[in-house]
Amino acid sequence: MKALIAMSGGVDSSAAAVLMHDAGWDCLGVTMKLYQNEEIGLTRAHTCCSLDDVEDARAVAFRLGMPYYVFNFGGQFRQKVMLPFVQSYQQGRTPNPCIDCNRYLKFDALFQRARELRCDAVVTGHYARTRWDQPERAITPGQAVVLYDGDVVLGGGTIQ
Repeated sequence: MKALIAMSGGVDSSAAAVLMHDAGWDCLGVTMKLYQNEEIGLTRAHTCCSLDDVEDARAVAFRLGMPYYVFNFGGQFRQKVMLPFVQSYQQGRTPNPCIDCNRYLKFDALFQRARELRCDAVVTGHYARTRWDQPERAITPGQAVVLYDGDVVLGGGTIQ
């Protein structure tokens, strides 16, 4: 079985890569390139989706002996995430660009690439469907929350 591992360079996706590799999957690591820091006015090297993150992901893939690719989704990111974000923000809303990035890039464009590469699964370190026998309560101050009704985002915020 072949798995495409979406690697952000962080601990979560790196751990997912190790787990899949150790479970015997034929893995290939990928990172979505969404923008150049300079394009969005950032001068710091280590920010979300930065070159440092790409190099961290590449190093993990290399250690695991996995092929590694960077997919340039910059144009799609600008059209489907950033421009709608700016328009919404200008209208007085408080949009969450990560939701649209997941919807249009991670769970659409990335899945399409996985199909083209004949992968049986797409693995990230960020999303899981879990079930417990007993209800669990583990509210953490500072944790982000997004509430859905099906595919409709009802709202979100940060736990105080």
